[in-house]
Order: sequence, then structure tokens, then C-alpha cells
Amino acid sequence: MSDVILNANRRKILLASAAAGATTVSPFAINFLSAQTPTIKIGFPVPLTGAFGVEAQDQVRAAELAIKEFNDAGGFNGRMAELVVRDDKLNPGEAATRTLELIEKDKVNFIVGSLSAAVQLSINNVTKDRKIIFNSISQSDAINEVKDFSKYTFHEALNPHMTAGAVGRYAFAKYGKKVVFLTADYAYGHEMVRGFQTAGKPMGIEVLADIRHPIGAADYSSFLPRIQALKPDVLCLCNFGRDLLNSVKQATDFGLKSTTKLVAPVLLYTSRVAGGAEAFDGVVGGTSYYWRLEDTVPSAKVLNDRYRKAYAGAVPSDYGALGYAGVKSVLTAVKNAGSVDTDKVIDAMRKLKYDFYKGAQYYRECDHQSVQSVLIVESKSKDMKDKNDVFNIVSVEAAGEARLRSCAELGHKA
Repeated sequence: MSDVILNANRRKILLASAAAGATTVSPFAINFLSAQTPTIKIGFPVPLTGAFGVEAQDQVRAAELAIKEFNDAGGFNGRMAELVVRDDKLNPGEAATRTLELIEKDKVNFIVGSLSAAVQLSINNVTKDRKIIFNSISQSDAINEVKDFSKYTFHEALNPHMTAGAVGRYAFAKYGKKVVFLTADYAYGHEMVRGFQTAGKPMGIEVLADIRHPIGAADYSSFLPRIQALKPDVLCLCNFGRDLLNSVKQATDFGLKSTTKLVAPVLLYTSRVAGGAEAFDGVVGGTSYYWRLEDTVPSAKVLNDRYRKAYAGAVPSDYGALGYAGVKSVLTAVKNAGSVDTDKVIDAMRKLKYDFYKGAQYYRECDHQSVQSVLIVESKSKDMKDKNDVFNIVSVEAAGEARLRSCAELGHKA
């Protein structure tokens, strides 16, 4: 149908309504006009299949909740939002292909997503080349560095320097200075080790070994006797998802907890639920979010209640909450900018001061890193309020730029 015919039909509808003395446009006219209004599309590449599939599914659920809230509030000038999900299969090449498809075929306005340090860099390469905003919801140090950063790059998630640093400052002071790392051999694991070492150096930690394993490893039995023989005070499990689950369970079964404190830079709610209370009992780690924040943070209670209502009483996980915040921050910036124009939305995101689910946050100007708190949690097996009550929040490292690598260190000019 040509634009001339569409405009003629639109005029006929409005004139007919006015002639009838209507104070509002007829339902048919509203439906007709809204059909001509394009949705605001947010591409969402995440690893629905693979080792991090459980976490990715929760990212999607929480992101859909942010979309629903935006639409229920009327959208932006009558424009509704839409989440366009793609499976990146935890593969950088696949992620690049799917991101390009989202931009060129699906015509998305913005990209939010990822759940791997390497994958998000692949996505970021595509988005900055195509001049599309990308808000990453996965941990990475490199994405903030000048070689990977662009004005289109935002990082909603914590980064390894922040996370491992907070956990290390807590754990090394409390449990001891002799440390072994069991490290997934890719960017996430390497960056977490660096974060622990940076935090631990002024505390005088002694690194006994950095033992590396491939991502997706099922059997850790060959590593455990060596770790036990080293007699560390702390074993830092620098892995994620199913790798974290398997390594914790096997270390527990091996009896390592009798001499060594198990510490994870990112202690996942989903891994704890899947692994069970006994296997994870006493394990300490960091997280961006835990639902029991609702006891002290009003915005956490709001998110949790909306999530419970939408998903049969469930609570959002840590990475799920990042999916929610990553989408909501972009859509909030659209409203604040009064536009979907990329440069205007970038400017609005840079100015954003927000509290969507965990307390105050903002994006640092030089690298667009979200400045936020880090929670230290300990897994428990007793005194559980309900099946979701799996952690105690034992410490909170407050938000602050002093806990980030400096802009100069990242290569950004002052």
C-alpha cells in the first residue's frame, strides 16, 4: 500500500470520527495508526544453549519484564518496545553473525546482552562498527579498555576487577593468604585471577598455583590431589555456570573444605540452587545481586515482587537482574532523550542516575562502566527462610570509582 493511499485512508478515518462528534478516535483508527508506528527493537543475543543456558534463560525472562513495564507505562510517544532474542551459542563467531542479523535483518535500534567475556567483545566489534548502542550484561575488563571501547559501548555488569577485588579483600583478610586458583582457561577466568592478584598484592598473599582447565570441563578429579597437597588457605574458583557447579561439588566430595575455604569471584544463585545446600555450604563469593536485598533496598523489593507475579513466585537471579537493568537503562534513556536517535540516547545514558533494583548506579564518563555495589555472599544450608533463601549477605562493598581501574590505566585520555 502506497504512502499516498495510507495518508488518504488516515484522513478519512479521522474526518469520519470528527463528523460523528466523537471526542476520541475510533478503536479501528487507533489500531490502524498504531500499526504504522514502528516498535523500538532491542536485540538480545545470549547463550540459550551451552554451559550457561540456565543463566541466559533468566536473563531473557527479566529482560522481558523490563519490556513489559515500559509498554504498560505507554511506551515512548505511543511506540512500544520489543525484545528480539537470538542464541549466540556461547561462541564469538556465532554471536557476531547473530548480532549482524539483528542489525541488518531485524533492524533493531539497540543491542543488550551476552554472557561471556569473549562473546561480548565479538558483539561489541559488530555494534561499534555499525554505530549501534551495545549495553553488555556480562563481566569483562577488556570491554572498558580503549582498544575495545567506543562511544556506543556501555557495560551494565560488574567487571572482574571490581568483583574479584571485593571478594579478595574480604576473603584474604578473613581466611588466609596462601592461595590457589582453579581457573577456566579463557578471558573470564584470566581476568578474575588478575583481579584477585591486584587486590591481594598489598595484603601480602602468596599464590601457590594457578591451575587452568578448559571451559565446559566435567571432571576435576585430576586437579584436586594437587590442590590438597599445596595446602592453600583459600581456593579461588575462577569459573562460571556449570563449571562452577561441577568444581564445587567435586571439591566438596573430595573433602577439600576441611582444610581450605572455597571462594568464587561470582557465586551464582543458579549454580547454588542446582548444586544444593550441602555441596555449596560455606562457599563465599561475590555477586551483583541477591534477592534478599529486598530486606534493605526498596527497589529490590519492587523488582522481586514484579518478577514473582510474572513467573509463578520465582525470584530473579543475579544475571537475570542484569538483563532487567540492561534493557531498562536503555529504554529509560530513550524517554529521557525524547528520541531513539543513537547520539541522543548515548548522551542520556551518560547522564543517567538510576536505582532500578540494587541501589544507586551511574555510568562512568570515560568508559561507560556502571558504578555500583558488590555483594559478598556465603552459601548456607541451615536457617533457610524458603527454597530461595540460599545465601547470607555477609558484606557489601559500596559503589565508588576508587574500586575501578583508573581511566588512564584503561587508556582513556583525561
